[in-house]
Amino acid sequence: MKNKLTLRDITYSALLTAIICVLGYIIIPIPFSPVAITGQSLAVMLAGCLLTPLQAGISMISFLFLGCVGIPVFSGGRAGIGILVGQSGGYYIGYLIGAVLISILARKSDSFLWRLAACFIGGIVIVHFLGAAWLGFVTNVGIKKSFIFGSLPFIPGDLLKAVIAVAISSKINKGLRRN
Repeated sequence: MKNKLTLRDITYSALLTAIICVLGYIIIPIPFSPVAITGQSLAVMLAGCLLTPLQAGISMISFLFLGCVGIPVFSGGRAGIGILVGQSGGYYIGYLIGAVLISILARKSDSFLWRLAACFIGGIVIVHFLGAAWLGFVTNVGIKKSFIFGSLPFIPGDLLKAVIAVAISSKINKGLRRN
């Protein structure tokens, strides 16, 4: 079996890349945390639920590439390679790994709960683990403190985003199967 990249793969990947870029402008700063609430984690979960692992990977790599070359797509309109090596870098790398993992897991069942579990594992556990670990390394405060300030406050909102992502993707997938 050849693993060719099709026009459909590129189109779907580009669409979710655009969505994650747009949702980066939805931010809510948290006074006690160096990390802000952003809509991008919702897009990561949507990418995982809607796209194949290849498409999800292309989408996230495209997003990271755009941000690294200076297009203001990171949260709050930030850009540059410095963002990936700064305090938020681990979260962005987590987006790539998380979206692909969600896609792999979500393909195993159409069940709402299964897809929610996939979003929890890939979109919350992976993203927050990598994000907090990198934040702790960069700020030299350790993973426990970085988890308390850089991840814990965001988990309830991310759980809500996971439910929203699964609900939206379920409707879209049903509509696509009909056509």
